[in-house]
Amino acid sequence: MLSKIITFAVFFQVKKHQQAVVSFLEANRISFQEVDITMQEEQRLWMYNNIPREKKLEKSNPLPPQIFNENRYCGDYEDFFQSKENNTVFTFLRLSSHSRHQNYESTHVDLCI
Repeated sequence: MLSKIITFAVFFQVKKHQQAVVSFLEANRISFQEVDITMQEEQRLWMYNNIPREKKLEKSNPLPPQIFNENRYCGDYEDFFQSKENNTVFTFLRLSSHSRHQNYESTHVDLCI
């Protein structure tokens, strides 16, 4: 029974992190694609193969969300959160300097969920 509780807690935390990233991207009109790695084995393998080695060593099994700009790895939720705290999220997402009047709809971010 304990393993089910832990699994549910991890699932809930992952969903909460995913929603935080999605909400930020939507609020800032940044075009993104959600890639559901639970349903697409090929996408899951692509995600794991494109996470830098040092990130894989930090965490034995990197959890979603993992964020990419095109095919370039940006980071995971913790990296995203730190960039928001440091007011560097647009640099983290590999976007040009943020302007309040700039529209990022032409930019494409992949969010592996």
